[in-house]
Amino acid sequence: MTVAASRHSSAAPAASLNEQQRAAVEHRSGPLLVIAGAGTGKTMTLAHRVAHLIDCGTPPERILLLTFSRRAAAEMLSRAQSLTRDGGTRRVWGGTFHAVAAHLLRLHGRAVGVQPDFTVLDRSDTADLLNLVRSALTETYERKRFARKETLADIYSRTVNAGAPLREVLQRCFPWCAADRGAIASIFTAYTQRKRASNVLDFDDLLLFWRALMASPAAERVAERFDHVLVDEYQDVNALQAAILAGLHRTIADVFVVGDDAQAIYSFRSATVDHILDFPRLFEGTRIVPLEQNYRSTSPLLAASNAVIALARARHEKTLVAVRPGGVRPQLITCRDELAQSDAVCDSVLRLREQGIALHRQAVLFRTSHHSDLLEIELGRRNIPFVKYGGLKFLEAAHVKDVLALLRVLDNPRDAVSWFRVLQLLEGVGPVHASRLMTSIGVDGAATTPSPLRALVEGDVVVPDAARPSMTALRALIDELSVERDPVPLASQIERIRRFCEPVFARLYGNAEVRLRDVDQLAVLAAASPSRTAFLTDIALDPPGATSDLAGPPLLDEDYLILSTIHSAKGGEWDAVRIIHAADGMIPSDMATGDAASIEEERRLLYVAMTRARDVLEVYFPLRYHRRPRGAGDAHAYSQLTRFIPDGVLGLFDERVAGDQPLSGGGSDAGAGGTAAVDDALRELWAG
Repeated sequence: MTVAASRHSSAAPAASLNEQQRAAVEHRSGPLLVIAGAGTGKTMTLAHRVAHLIDCGTPPERILLLTFSRRAAAEMLSRAQSLTRDGGTRRVWGGTFHAVAAHLLRLHGRAVGVQPDFTVLDRSDTADLLNLVRSALTETYERKRFARKETLADIYSRTVNAGAPLREVLQRCFPWCAADRGAIASIFTAYTQRKRASNVLDFDDLLLFWRALMASPAAERVAERFDHVLVDEYQDVNALQAAILAGLHRTIADVFVVGDDAQAIYSFRSATVDHILDFPRLFEGTRIVPLEQNYRSTSPLLAASNAVIALARARHEKTLVAVRPGGVRPQLITCRDELAQSDAVCDSVLRLREQGIALHRQAVLFRTSHHSDLLEIELGRRNIPFVKYGGLKFLEAAHVKDVLALLRVLDNPRDAVSWFRVLQLLEGVGPVHASRLMTSIGVDGAATTPSPLRALVEGDVVVPDAARPSMTALRALIDELSVERDPVPLASQIERIRRFCEPVFARLYGNAEVRLRDVDQLAVLAAASPSRTAFLTDIALDPPGATSDLAGPPLLDEDYLILSTIHSAKGGEWDAVRIIHAADGMIPSDMATGDAASIEEERRLLYVAMTRARDVLEVYFPLRYHRRPRGAGDAHAYSQLTRFIPDGVLGLFDERVAGDQPLSGGGSDAGAGGTAAVDDALRELWAG
């Protein structure tokens, strides 16, 4: 569809765009690939594009905006709302691939065999159901080490999302499991059967069935809903998502994708940089618009970042140019060992805080979560508050999963994995007895059999003596909140579940009061949801990362330092950024150097970390690492600087040794020796 001339002038909002952004926003028709470098105003460009389409006459409900987080979609639509004349963005189809898939499948899923009242398994539920299936085959797997449930879930998801044969995925990513391919295939087959019997879909099913929709007689009904498709972070799509977009494009000419191949870092989610690199070839007639004016970082920081990514083997050409003038060069700080690194980072954090850069405007980034272990100890010793991203997620906490499992069995009484968890909350009931109870109440029965909810409440269910009081409490809870009765407000349902869980948490977990407060936060979140089904779907598709996502950031001394894995930091920015463990074996990880593609992704990881900094960038390199080899005494291993900062790039950094004060004014050392000598003399006077 060709965009018509605007009925309402949007010249004023467009005046804030640079030439490249305006070219993207006002693109007339056909596929467009926007190569949006870090800090180049990607979100603003997408928001302006949505507003431009609406002001040019496109009905909002005929625009589909696909993102990788609900928060990103909400931010873009909120910005677009302020730019449009009529404020009509509420009707735009905006959300994650998985959320839009869930919505479309509830509308059109019968065409591909999906019943509209399905429930969604989150990632950890998927692992639990795989474990339930696996436990039924113990005679096969007890004789030797076998893949854990989390590994099985990872293998399954990678295979489905990459569209690759199981044999290939095992050989490439899980070679220690390759000998068990037949057994793993059997588990996956049984897992699929259990899902279908329980009317549940996992994350991968949502995309699989959306792709199936695009190949079914319902494809035209799906595609004819939209005139424009916009996709954010296109470098992060996997094979299924790319296939869905190609299916939409068969009917919808105007496909507008934004991404940056230099920030493709999610291969562990089956994303591959090839999709954005090959987009112009796969979508005939593609126009490419690069965004290169960087509004975030200073020129010296961008010079180093550009030099790192320029060594990539394949990329869309672009060079980021700083809009902000001035700035100091990035620093490479060599440390004796990991302890010296932690000490130097804390010194730097406190020094910049005294110079007026608040803690929350500073970040420490690392390749893997455990890389911050020693630093966290030193931060605690110095009383520096911090928040860490990239650790245990809120919904992965056992007590939160207990509450959600209770809600899920109420919403879908044939959800086997949730029943398996709920029944083990009863005192004296373990996995074996829980499986027997599930059979006795008909969890695995046909849809025409009586509801397991009523079977539990009204049937003659045999439980151990120790479980009778808790079974009585569970029956009362199910009876009160059963779907056959008058609906109870969702927040009230969670409050009732909280009362049931109070003695359970006291028996099963430590810090029961803290865990119950998390349940209270769930109730607050649920109050804004229109229904239990909608709440469970939304929280599965876009889970909060921590309780801070529900209740706001923690008030730690009214300020706190940010610690984050590089993957979790993508999309963020801070005035001062420190990258620790810039040594080969850490960046790149020694687990990700098996092939050229993996090494290239590690290079992009460092680039992403560097481009989070606005004013100050410090890269820390420990010379030695402490090791405790099995069967040997303590030992130190010497390291090498990351291969991604070779001599040609190193010249763009100022180098110093931990303990030396950083140089000022972009690296000039004029007069430094004289100043140091005077300061040493003064310190001797003060010491006397």
